[in-house]
Amino acid sequence: MIKRLLLGNKGMSLIELMIVLIIMGMIAGIVGRSLMSRLSKAKVQSATLQMKAFQTALGDYYLDNGMYPTTEQGLEALIQKPGSGPEPTSYSPEGYLDKGELPKDSWGNDYMYESDGAKYSIMSYGADRKEGGSGYDKDLIVEQ
Repeated sequence: MIKRLLLGNKGMSLIELMIVLIIMGMIAGIVGRSLMSRLSKAKVQSATLQMKAFQTALGDYYLDNGMYPTTEQGLEALIQKPGSGPEPTSYSPEGYLDKGELPKDSWGNDYMYESDGAKYSIMSYGADRKEGGSGYDKDLIVEQ
């Protein structure tokens, strides 16, 4: 009896197989777009959080030294005492960032930092890695 059932089953036709593949492709497309949108949003949120961590570290630097690192000293002054420019008066021996390294933005680029010692700005160009843009390509800027 089992042998009869197996002999009568010829498998799926090419049309049935094509329909199944088309349906699977449509489902993958819908899920893929949703996941990519969430991934892009998460990258923006991650970069924003990193910039807030820089703000906190720069605030600590300012409290210790009475100034922010200059553009020349850069964000590197948060992990290593600057050797040029205005010398910090009470630099913390541990630095000002927890991991002792300068993170890159969510897209693998360095953050841009500008400061005259009294105020600063930190910027990431976003997903498109160039100035301007909108949506997930929009530049992220924090200023003091």
